[in-house]
Amino acid sequence: MAQNGSGARDGGTVLHVLGARPNFVKAAPVVRALDGRGAAQAVVHTGQHYDERMSEIFFTELGLPEPDVNLGVGSGGHAAQTAALLVGLEEQFVARAPRLVVVYGDVNSTVAAALAAAKLHIPVAHVEAGLRSFDMTMPEEVNRRLTDQLADLCLVTSPEAIGHLANEGVPVDRIHLVGNPMIDTLLANLDRFDTERARAEHNLPERYVLATMHRPANVDDPATAAELVGHLHGVADLADVVIPVHPRGRAALLAAGLDRHPRLHVREPLGYLDFLAAVRGAAAVVTDSGGLQEETTILGVPCLTVRPNTERPITISHGTNRLVAPAELVPEARKALAAGRPADSAAPLRTPPLWDGQAGPRIADVIMEFTRG
Repeated sequence: MAQNGSGARDGGTVLHVLGARPNFVKAAPVVRALDGRGAAQAVVHTGQHYDERMSEIFFTELGLPEPDVNLGVGSGGHAAQTAALLVGLEEQFVARAPRLVVVYGDVNSTVAAALAAAKLHIPVAHVEAGLRSFDMTMPEEVNRRLTDQLADLCLVTSPEAIGHLANEGVPVDRIHLVGNPMIDTLLANLDRFDTERARAEHNLPERYVLATMHRPANVDDPATAAELVGHLHGVADLADVVIPVHPRGRAALLAAGLDRHPRLHVREPLGYLDFLAAVRGAAAVVTDSGGLQEETTILGVPCLTVRPNTERPITISHGTNRLVAPAELVPEARKALAAGRPADSAAPLRTPPLWDGQAGPRIADVIMEFTRG
């Protein structure tokens, strides 16, 4: 990408490491805000999500600059993928000598970049630090905890994250409550989420539940996947279900008979604008995604999260989200469909503190102060 400003003025290049859809959505407002402050920047796309609909389309839709390099790591087991990321990212860090590496979220690219940078004595900023599910069976929880221990700047999206970091011994001067950059992107594009266009283009029913499923705990074991598919079929007995199927878990869900219900509509992955347009128009959402819990909180769409825990409890206390066990999915979906959407009510939606569309500028201010220091 084009680099603005000078290393002498802004303290050196800020290098963003992006690897998966949620990273792009969170990075867009940060890159934009830093650009407005004259920061020299570079973007490394690790290629962890290698499907065009899961990665490249987000650069176009969100106005992100073309990455300076795409490592093309692709999929694989955690060890193989993380090892490839470490090798590729170390080469980039040595060649570019950035002043600061910025990582996002909790994917393998996040922890690999933090580890590679720390061993080269390059400071790390972690956007979305301090989230905790306290479930160490989740790969994302391992990635979050390790990244926060290595980060020089812990940029947190919600107040409870401050306490989690403090309990783990992170010094208070490393922690900054900045708000949620994913919500910046959502609010900036709200007028572009055209549900009627998405309905026509992707043949969506008039009234539907939108579903997404990709967590290992839900899709890796064939018996668990089959049980989940049975409950999704139960939801489809109540209302049409539209499920854009993530590449991860696709084979297991289809093998379990996901598409063997006349009112369950399997779709290919959607781009950011089409996906959020579909979410905005849904009667309810069924998911195991972290980011979607946040997006439905702002859009006012009932969200049933098929997990025993969440690293985003603020979406329950301030939003539309509820945790459900697979066996609870059908009765809870029935309740949600009967109750209707908070977005359709005249009462204003509650929103978490600092989820106001200004997280990107706040993050940029923290980064600029750090790099100049």
